[in-house]
Amino acid sequence: MGKSLKGKECGKGICQRKDGLYYARFVDKWGKRHEKYFPTLPEARNWLDDAKYADKHDNVFVPSDMTVDTWFEYWINNIVGDLAPNTRRNYRERYAHNIQPVIGKMQLSDVKPMHCKIVLNRMNADYAGSTIRQAYITMGTMFRAAVMNDMIAKHPMDGVRYTKPVRAVNDIKFLTVQEQQRFLEVAKRSHNYFQYALLLETGLRTGELVGLTWDAIDWEKRTLTVNKTLEYRHKQGVWRAGPPKTQQSYRTIPLTNRAYEILKEVQAGVCDRKESATLSQTLEYTDRHTGAKAKLVMRDLVFINWRTGEPAKNSSYDTHLYKLCDEAGIKRFCMHALRHTYATRAIESGMQPKVLQKLLGHASIKTTMDRYVHVTDDSMLDAIRQFEKANLPEMV
Repeated sequence: MGKSLKGKECGKGICQRKDGLYYARFVDKWGKRHEKYFPTLPEARNWLDDAKYADKHDNVFVPSDMTVDTWFEYWINNIVGDLAPNTRRNYRERYAHNIQPVIGKMQLSDVKPMHCKIVLNRMNADYAGSTIRQAYITMGTMFRAAVMNDMIAKHPMDGVRYTKPVRAVNDIKFLTVQEQQRFLEVAKRSHNYFQYALLLETGLRTGELVGLTWDAIDWEKRTLTVNKTLEYRHKQGVWRAGPPKTQQSYRTIPLTNRAYEILKEVQAGVCDRKESATLSQTLEYTDRHTGAKAKLVMRDLVFINWRTGEPAKNSSYDTHLYKLCDEAGIKRFCMHALRHTYATRAIESGMQPKVLQKLLGHASIKTTMDRYVHVTDDSMLDAIRQFEKANLPEMV
C-alpha cells in the first residue's frame, strides 16, 4: 500500500514521488508490468481501475509507455482493421522495411519530427516518390490515431514533408489511339481479349474485373455494378474476396454498346468453359456499405482462365500483356494502363472530369484531375485546328 508525501494511504499500486507526481503500476495476467505518472491521485486511481478491469475482462489494454512497434501492432489490428487488405498490406510493408528500423524500438512518446524526417530521408536514394508517400501516409495515420486516443500529446509528423515527386502526369502510361488499335488487333487472337476490351470500355480496376460476377450485370438497364473485388494471395496460396478500394469505388456503370456485346458473348460461352474445383468455393467478406458479411460465389465469376478453369491471377494478366505488346510492336504496359487509357479516351471525347470521377470510383476529384486531365499530341493538334476555325478574323 503506497503513501503520499503527507503519509496518507494512496491505495494498492499507487504512491507519490518526491516531485509530487503519483506513480501507478500493476502487473497484468501475462506477467507484464504497466506504469504511469499522474498529477493527481484521482487520475492515478481511475487509470489503475480501468487498466485492471480491461485486463480481467480480456479487453485490449494499451500501456502508456509502449514502443512504436507495440503501438503499430495495436493500431493495425484494432483501429484500421476495416481497411482494404491491400491498404493494410502496404502499411505493413512500409512499416517493416522503412519505419521500424528507425523508430520501432523507441517509446511512442519520444518520437519527434526529426525522427520521422530521418525515415523519409533514408528512402530518397532507393525508393520511388510513390513509395515514400506510402511511408509518409503510414506514419501520419498511425500517429494521428495515437493523438486521438490520448497516447501522445502532439503529432510527431507536424511540419514533416517529403520532397521527391510521386509521379509526373506524363509518366502515367496510357495508349495512344494508334497503339490501342494495334494492341486490340493482336489481342483478338488471345483468350483474354474480352477482358482487355472490357477494361477499355469501363475503366475497371483489375481486382474489380477478376471479381466480377453475373449478378452484377443488369441486362435490362444495361449497367455493371462494382461491389466487390477478388485477388490471389500468393504467400497464403488462397483467393481472397473483398470490398472495393474505397466507399466511392462502389458504383454502377452504364454499359457502352461494345461492353454490352462483350458480356453477352462471354455469357454465351459459359456452358462450354472448363471449371476447376476452385470454383466450388464461396468466399466471405465485409460489405463497407452495410458492415454485414457478403459472399462471392466463385462459380458465378464472369471471367475464368480458359486453360486452368480458375480465376486468372492478376500477375498472369500482366505476363500475357507483355507478350501481346511485343507482338504488336509497342512498349510494354500492365493491366492498370488499360484503365489509364479508358480515362484518357474519356477526357479526349469531352467527358466532364466530375463524371469521369464517378465512373472510375475515385474518392476525390483531385485524383482524377491530377492523373487523367492531360492531353495527347493529337488532341492538342485538334484543339489548335478548332481554335483556328473559331478565332476572330485574321489580323493585318
